[in-house]
Amino acid sequence: MALELYRIDDRLIHGQVVVGWGQPLDLRFIVLVDDEVAASDWEQELYRMGVPPDMEVYFDTVTGAAENLSRYQDDERRGLLLTGDIDTMTRLVDATGDIRRVNVGGIHHKPGRTQRLRYVFLNPAEEAQLRGLEGRGLEVSAQDVPAARPVPLDELLTGNGS
Repeated sequence: MALELYRIDDRLIHGQVVVGWGQPLDLRFIVLVDDEVAASDWEQELYRMGVPPDMEVYFDTVTGAAENLSRYQDDERRGLLLTGDIDTMTRLVDATGDIRRVNVGGIHHKPGRTQRLRYVFLNPAEEAQLRGLEGRGLEVSAQDVPAARPVPLDELLTGNGS
């Protein structure tokens, strides 16, 4: 499987994704799944500026990514699939049933969210969505960078993962 990581990060494409994950995993493509970004040439161009020339970026809607998932998985290059929120990842899992692990990478503060890790803030509905994913057999963990210890969902939700 060429998709090395299925990541939720509300900053989408940024240095930590491109350098922090991209270099250690030798990533050659990113699939950014976001219905709004997929419809905006301007936003796509901004995100493309954040990646090196040897890394390709695909912009897809949830429906498009579900239809194209096997193509992304069969790509000979290593890739990362990225969503900006838990809801989008959940919709993609619902549409495909072909995702086994989800990395919670960065969900930042907003009103109604409680800090769980220094880089993860969640509201009760988001916590329930993550529990729902795990209940369906997915491995859900939080990890900001590859060198960090993956924090299992139970630790994440209790805030004990440091």
